[in-house]
Amino acid sequence: MSQEKTSNYETACEQWRIRFLEMDQDQLMQRLPELKPEGDFLCLFHFGKKYGIHRRTGEIVLLSEEGSVPITVKLNLYTLFGYVSPKAALRGEWVPFENLRGTAPFAPAFRKGVIESYARTFTGHMDRLQAAMESMGGIRLPYSDLGYQVDAFACIPVRFLFWEGDDEFPAQANILFDASATDFIHGESIVSIAMVGLAQLAESAGLLMDPNAIPLM
Repeated sequence: MSQEKTSNYETACEQWRIRFLEMDQDQLMQRLPELKPEGDFLCLFHFGKKYGIHRRTGEIVLLSEEGSVPITVKLNLYTLFGYVSPKAALRGEWVPFENLRGTAPFAPAFRKGVIESYARTFTGHMDRLQAAMESMGGIRLPYSDLGYQVDAFACIPVRFLFWEGDDEFPAQANILFDASATDFIHGESIVSIAMVGLAQLAESAGLLMDPNAIPLM
């Protein structure tokens, strides 16, 4: 990742921090009931990790453990706050990324840098993938060789599906979203959400992400 591109993400993150300070926080909690006030912070979980957004500074910190917060994770939180529709609600209809509203421009990159990388990363490691899914609080699904539903946010559940390869065919994967996902957040942010989830799974499984995966900042 070039310094210029990293700097652009840092600039965007700072712009979103300032925008957060201008938001009506009570209204935001009405739109996102998972967002809970705790002292100086508004708190929520992203892939099982607890984050706090300081109500007066807009800074985001990791509360569930020690560690810094990647820029990608910060942008996922900020854009959730910025794009959630007043009428957003889960629909119970599961679709692939390219079927979400407004995601067509990002579909080729998602296929190559997320789905295909997901399959290659966990080829031959279904036992590790299962343990990683369960460590994130995933719920086992009766689909694919190994399928789990995990909450990216309470309002954006994600279904990770994996089929192990054999001598004739490589491993296959897919990621499904509730059709309402882009009522809560921008389509481009769904790419970032998927990559945060995959990076966390790979880390938990003790594996390196496929080198062609979209990198996190």
